[in-house]
Amino acid sequence: MAATAQPASSADPSPRDRPLSVMSFNIHAGIGTDDQLNLQRVADVIESEGVDVVGLQEVDRHWGARSDFVDQAAWLAEELDMHVVYGANLDQDPLEPGQPRRQYGTAILSERPIREWDNTFLPKYEGHEQRGLLRARINVRGVWATVYNTHLQHNDANERLEQVAAIEELIGEPDESVVLLGDLNAVPTAPEIRELVDDLVDAWEAGGAGEGHTYPAEDPNARIDYVLTSGDVITRTAAVVTTDASDHLPVKADVLLPGSHVGLGS
Repeated sequence: MAATAQPASSADPSPRDRPLSVMSFNIHAGIGTDDQLNLQRVADVIESEGVDVVGLQEVDRHWGARSDFVDQAAWLAEELDMHVVYGANLDQDPLEPGQPRRQYGTAILSERPIREWDNTFLPKYEGHEQRGLLRARINVRGVWATVYNTHLQHNDANERLEQVAAIEELIGEPDESVVLLGDLNAVPTAPEIRELVDDLVDAWEAGGAGEGHTYPAEDPNARIDYVLTSGDVITRTAAVVTTDASDHLPVKADVLLPGSHVGLGS
């Protein structure tokens, strides 16, 4: 007797969601709560947490004596065997001719290859530090995701609002999953954060427990470091990681990218 064919929708299971572990970590140029430079501590935190993607802020690249003129992004990538892209928001001439340029900014480390990337400067007021939005696009077992990393102005809420507006415009209305990592220098009740979570989901609110304070590391009393996602991403857990490697504590989230997006994009 011939078998009766079943409709594909009932015979084929839905593609499984793709797990992804992400972290935002302001590394303070590798200087810990003891005021000592020790980039290995930063690497140890990332390795011990087993994260797939990390957005780093305050990353030196041949910047100066405080970090021994090391390319910190490249050093961490090699130490952790991860892919890396770097956004140089400050870019200055070397102290001596022929030496590498002195740079300071953000980086994204990824276990998976980074297919495309760019860094876009954000609005800044006169006399303030240049900030940027670093973008990296990765493929997680057939699901494309765009990871953003930023570090907003620390002492001007109006400037942060303008920076947030620029970020929202740059993200636009994406066709694929989005993760925004960053030291946003504002607490969850601030207007600039409320503006962001009109379109994005705060992973801490979705999967964290407690206050989630990340700063200052020795006695944290403010939540200013974030993992935000597009609405199609499911947060399973969110946690603050205790460490003395920086003046900030990193925030980590385990999320699921939608399996329904398998095969979309290129």
